[in-house]
Amino acid sequence: MIGAEGENYGVIPFAEAMTRARESGLDLVEVDSNGKPPVCRILDYGKWKFEQAKKEREARKHQKGTMIHEVRMRPRTGQHDIDLKVRIANRLLAEGDKVKLSVMFRGRELSHPEVGQEVLDKALTGIGEAATVEKPPGMEGRFLTVILIPNVKQPVAAAKPAEAPAEVAATPVEAAAETPAAVAEKTEEKVG
Repeated sequence: MIGAEGENYGVIPFAEAMTRARESGLDLVEVDSNGKPPVCRILDYGKWKFEQAKKEREARKHQKGTMIHEVRMRPRTGQHDIDLKVRIANRLLAEGDKVKLSVMFRGRELSHPEVGQEVLDKALTGIGEAATVEKPPGMEGRFLTVILIPNVKQPVAAAKPAEAPAEVAATPVEAAAETPAAVAEKTEEKVG
């Protein structure tokens, strides 16, 4: 048995453990029932449960779950509006969230899903390499949907430095001293 302050009382009978718990005004809680002998502890059970719940809330507060955001379009959505929806989807993907692109059909539009597929294809080409298709396009009732997940950010390869121009000013002061007219004369000399 373990006391309220963490002191170890050793192996004692159950009746004596209950008496000590009652004298201190606390509860006797079984900590490890599989141990030989079982391990019990004297503590305030209500306070302990409250602290455990508080720790769980704190852990959940710092945890970020993946969100699925839906971006809806219609079969007759114009190109500019599709571009706007693509920008929104790219922003959401950059934040690390999943995006569900959906095209909503109404009435007779449902008899021509290929038009909605074209709208979805335009949006997917606009998104490009920013996302990977998690669930390919498919009909869900009146909606043609596709689910996208953000690509894992890969390190950008170092760009090769561009070739330096043939005549480079020796110092920044010389470069600043050149006027646009002087630069134009040098280019005329090279060309002429």
